Amino acid sequence: MKNENYLDLNFKDIHAPFEVDRRDFLKIIGGGLFVLFTVGDTLGYIQQEQRRRGELPTDFNSFLRIDEDGKVTCFTGKIEMGQGIITSLAQMIADELDVALDSVQMLMGDTDLCPWDMGTFGSMSTRFFGPPLRAAAAEARIILLELASEQLKVPIEKLSVDKGVIYEKTKKRNKVTFAELTKGKKIERHIKEKPVLKDPSQFKIMNKSYTRVDSIEKVTGKAKFSGDIILPGMLYAKILRPPAHGAKLVDADLSEVKKMNDVIVVQDNDLIAVLHKYPDVAEKALLKIKAKFLPSESKLNNENIYEHLIKMAGDGRVVVNTGDVKEGEKGSASIVEETYYDSYCAHSPIEPRTALANVDGDKITVWGSTQNPFTAKEEVARALGVASEKVRIITPYVGGGFGGKTTNLQIVEAARLTKLTGKPVMVAYTREEEFFFDAFHPAAIVKVRSGINESKEISFWDYKVYFAGERGASHFYNIPNSITKSYGSGRGSAANVHPFATGAWRAPGNNTNTFARECQIDIMASKAGIDPLEFRLNHLTDKKFIEVLKTAGKKFGWKSSYAFPSGRGFGIACGSDAGTVVAMIVEVDVNKKTGNVKVKRVVCAQNMGIAINPQGATIQMEGCIMMGLGYSLTEEVMFSNGEILNKNYDNYDIPKFSWLPKIETIILDKKNEPPQGGGEPAIITVGAAIANAIYDKLGIRLNRMPMTPERIKEALSVKG
Repeated sequence: MKNENYLDLNFKDIHAPFEVDRRDFLKIIGGGLFVLFTVGDTLGYIQQEQRRRGELPTDFNSFLRIDEDGKVTCFTGKIEMGQGIITSLAQMIADELDVALDSVQMLMGDTDLCPWDMGTFGSMSTRFFGPPLRAAAAEARIILLELASEQLKVPIEKLSVDKGVIYEKTKKRNKVTFAELTKGKKIERHIKEKPVLKDPSQFKIMNKSYTRVDSIEKVTGKAKFSGDIILPGMLYAKILRPPAHGAKLVDADLSEVKKMNDVIVVQDNDLIAVLHKYPDVAEKALLKIKAKFLPSESKLNNENIYEHLIKMAGDGRVVVNTGDVKEGEKGSASIVEETYYDSYCAHSPIEPRTALANVDGDKITVWGSTQNPFTAKEEVARALGVASEKVRIITPYVGGGFGGKTTNLQIVEAARLTKLTGKPVMVAYTREEEFFFDAFHPAAIVKVRSGINESKEISFWDYKVYFAGERGASHFYNIPNSITKSYGSGRGSAANVHPFATGAWRAPGNNTNTFARECQIDIMASKAGIDPLEFRLNHLTDKKFIEVLKTAGKKFGWKSSYAFPSGRGFGIACGSDAGTVVAMIVEVDVNKKTGNVKVKRVVCAQNMGIAINPQGATIQMEGCIMMGLGYSLTEEVMFSNGEILNKNYDNYDIPKFSWLPKIETIILDKKNEPPQGGGEPAIITVGAAIANAIYDKLGIRLNRMPMTPERIKEALSVKG
């Protein structure tokens, strides 16, 4: 196959659909070196899932190709939504294989060409997919050395590899390139033993900063997202929506819209849609439908939701239980009891959910904005009543997800409509639809009782979390008597509890738990009369937490204060997520008249093991901090009786450029430790650090997020 044709597989010309199943693909792709690699213990659970699904042979979980021209292509079910793995995963392959980074191409999120993947979320790509990906590259390198040894007639131990060239160590002119080894060949080999991965001291590309490979495409507007793809004869669909969650359609008068020229009307059970080649015409057509709905039976709103959640929580599950809380309480000189509240938050990605579906014979192809293309594939198959192999999901660039694009209603809707009409159909959500159909970060409550003894040490800790889940609920402080219980969850069993869908929202639940825990720790420090940084250090034994906290304190220039509040506006929070330990210190100013909070400075230190791309990791930390300002200060989904009152950004306030504080990040140098998650950890500490800083500035405790100007002014009025 010529290279220019091969580029179609990377969808450089994404307007032209490329239809091929995996078997045909393996037949037509022709020359090149195929490396099938086995699953290590790290991903054993994925191997089991693949075996259950029967989508891949059980002895390998991914597919790496060395092309005839020396280019390297990695096929992965992971997707790129701005987090940067299109670069960091390529760094792993390039370094382990000994090729130039720009010779690596990533083909991501295509269910026909890529191996099954559970989805891209939880900061798991680098941690869990990275090791077997490196193993594949290491295996490919060994196979290429074997081929070179045969061709050059030199023992492997006397060969070296550099940028895709294998040469004899003592006679560098005696060499052969990867391209020359693979040209005109189709070789499938396994090595008998598990490949040995490179030691960090051997890294030339990993642990070095690289500008993201998709950056030029994205800043110039050349990058293709689902909504940018155009197919001949494509129609735009606008779908009849209920006015509120729980509202039921009684009648829909379609007589007027059916009179419109060139407008296609579809009514299929619960799906009523109008389609036209121009989206604005379809929008106008939708307004001509006269629909009647029974109102939602929900009586819940932003204020009574917490009482409802407590009533619905049921029996809790013990997460951690150490010592004897009752004995600890007896030995307490002071006891503090607080309740913390968190609101529903929207994911609000820059790209609303979008999908373009096309039917060709009995095959449905959908270009969709999704974090889990293989899940979307199964959802479409079920909705259409077809075999899953008749469905292909292609995931172009995704414009943000944060856990929200794990629901795929727009993909299913587009697939249904293309099957019903026989034409390509685009379903692109408006911002209002994006808010309405979001699976929100769940509202939650945390109740904490804790005590301090005469020695100014925490004597007991009684922690109950409702509907935020267990992520981040367990404390990491040295407390002899503690119990942590979780009631309900953010998802799953809570499906019939919340008035609408809820789901994962960047570090799901950990934002809530860190807010409650770190605010309570700050209160205990004040009760003890000990500086909040010193108090935390006094209760830490984990070296990672001690190191990040001291590092952040040093960078910030922290000086101990024993005045509570000190008036400085400084706040601290620590936490752990996705294997990464983080400490944050912020400085705020608060306008007492308006209640507006200005975050002036943020220092964040984290231990994430080895950072594959330090520049990319830094960008993720900065993004977490900015996004965290939103959930901390302004973002709250307003609702009443099933109706979502947030229609757009006029009443859903996300962080603005004008909010930007001075951000200083430190990634601890941990080259010899495995890489951990970087897309979520820094966000978990933002709310608590700001809350503690507001207390330090004004002497008011805010136990509910977001800490809006109205809530700050109310707290000030109560303080007097």
